[in-house]
Amino acid sequence: MKTNKSYTKRIKVTKNGKLIARKAGQNHFNAKESGRGHLNRKRTQGLTLSKKTTRRFLPKSGA
Repeated sequence: MKTNKSYTKRIKVTKNGKLIARKAGQNHFNAKESGRGHLNRKRTQGLTLSKKTTRRFLPKSGA
C-alpha cells in the first residue's frame, strides 16, 4: 500500500504517533484579521483520524 503524498505534505506525525496539521485559511487576506485571530491561526492543531483513514492514507507512519 502506497502512502498518500498529499497527506504526508500536510500532516506531521509526532514521536508518540499523534497527527499535527496547520490550520487552514492563512495564506492571504489576513490584513483585516485581529492580532489574536492571527496568532490563533498560527498555532497547529491536533488531528483525530479514524484507524481506517490512517491505514489508508498513512500506512507506514506509525500513527
